[in-house]
Amino acid sequence: MSSPQTELVYGLHTVRALLQRHADRVLRIYLQQGRADERAAGIEQVARAAGRAVERIDAGRLRVRLGDVVHQGVAAEVLRLQPWREDELLAAAGAARDPLVLALDGVQDPHNLGACLRTADACGALAVLVPRDRAAPLNATARKVAAGAAETTPVAVVTNLARALVLLKDAGLWIVGAEAQGPQRAADVDLTGARVLVMGAEGSGLRTLTRRHCDWLVRLPSLGAVDSLNVSVAAGMLLYEALRQREQPAGP
Repeated sequence: MSSPQTELVYGLHTVRALLQRHADRVLRIYLQQGRADERAAGIEQVARAAGRAVERIDAGRLRVRLGDVVHQGVAAEVLRLQPWREDELLAAAGAARDPLVLALDGVQDPHNLGACLRTADACGALAVLVPRDRAAPLNATARKVAAGAAETTPVAVVTNLARALVLLKDAGLWIVGAEAQGPQRAADVDLTGARVLVMGAEGSGLRTLTRRHCDWLVRLPSLGAVDSLNVSVAAGMLLYEALRQREQPAGP
């Protein structure tokens, strides 16, 4: 059973990524008895090469530990990724090439935080930036929805979001705010460089001070009658637009 300092994560991709990127945080690997396929064998090989313990466990015990999730027969007990401080975020952004940061301006639903973390991880975001107050905590609910992404994508917690955005701008990142009535389409704005994508709170959107620090305000395409999207859905669309642009082949 995991402790408050550890977390059980699951899934072939998540566990393998943790072993490859952060083996020092992996305490133990659990493989379902009977799994002898190439992917499971690969995870066991990587784990043993990194000196991590591997335990075979029957499907029933694995289900009891993880709940009713699609675990693919593999799980890992890992040390929880601690939140970044503001200076850690700035140092990482300064060291990265074309860093992509997702900022959440007052998102208070932990389900949305978890979903945003999961998509941020999939799109290669450097970190998810949140204010300390009036925002969803990275609690058990958010971690469960994140499905392991809370252990691979850092959450940077800052006292003052507006100040953090100014410091990121000073570090060379451009700020892109999402608004339903934004003057530009997201696809028409360059998202390939060092960028911070800012999503507003559920219902109220971006705060005035946050909006003032945005270099662009962009909207997502919508052809239906609904005038706004769930914040985690909108964040996913904007992140994947950034990923689409970044994966396009360079022109002649």
